Amino acid sequence: MFHGFELARRDGDGVRLRVRYGGSGPAVLLLHGHPRTHATWHRVAPLLAAAGHTVVCPDLRGYGESDKPPTDDEHRPYSKRAMAADCLAVMRGLGHERFAVVGHDRGAYVATRLALDHPRAVTALSVLDAVPVGEALRRCDATFAASWWHWFFLGQTDKPAERVINADPDAWYEGTPEAMGAEAYEDYRRAVHDPATVHAMCEDYRAGLGVDRAHDDADRRAGRRVRCPLQVLWATRDDMADLYGDVLGVWRDWAGGPLTGGPVASGHHMAEEAPGALAAALTGFWRGAGVPGGA
Repeated sequence: MFHGFELARRDGDGVRLRVRYGGSGPAVLLLHGHPRTHATWHRVAPLLAAAGHTVVCPDLRGYGESDKPPTDDEHRPYSKRAMAADCLAVMRGLGHERFAVVGHDRGAYVATRLALDHPRAVTALSVLDAVPVGEALRRCDATFAASWWHWFFLGQTDKPAERVINADPDAWYEGTPEAMGAEAYEDYRRAVHDPATVHAMCEDYRAGLGVDRAHDDADRRAGRRVRCPLQVLWATRDDMADLYGDVLGVWRDWAGGPLTGGPVASGHHMAEEAPGALAAALTGFWRGAGVPGGA
């Protein structure tokens, strides 16, 4: 898994992250979703490296083997702003001042926040299976609540979800070695069997319902947009189109530059299920956008 890549712990913004990196050329940062670790990218990262990119894949704070800082009443240590600051620090520590960013699921919220908060650093943004947190909650209806009820379950504090999940993590989380790859599956399984990781992942969702939404709503009111070229991809066997219809239309108010994208024939975890198609879509987007690369 990740042949030729290095595995290390690197400094984030006051925490240390487990990071896998390799390749050479224009830098790209890959951000995983819930409940995965950086290992979800193990089929895509070598393809991007072979295409001439330096590829960096961290475990987000709280996830996998990255640090899990104490939280507060507003869950700010697990805000996407804090996670984005981690990512910027990691990339700068590796010598990359400018880079493309790809985020899936919860990682897409971090990637978007990184592009909004640090526009000079991000050359291109690719969002997989997500709309902004603030948009999702603003548009929330009965269909969303029925399909994405886990947002509200994981976000509870009065009756925390951790007790339910930790009673039987294998029953709660899905994944198989056949679908994910044996090493990636074992990495993910170690994570979800760690109560500290489960707590941190719930904190991610608690931040999403509060401080992250507040940050998105403030940006929306201020007319702040993603300045770099923006690509939005969604899986055909997921529910993004059912929830939002015109997925690109949701993002038009957030795009201050070129906007492109479309469906990928895959289930939700497209990096695992359709790595070749995803890698081709990403590299094609970067070429078409004329994205500069490297530090």
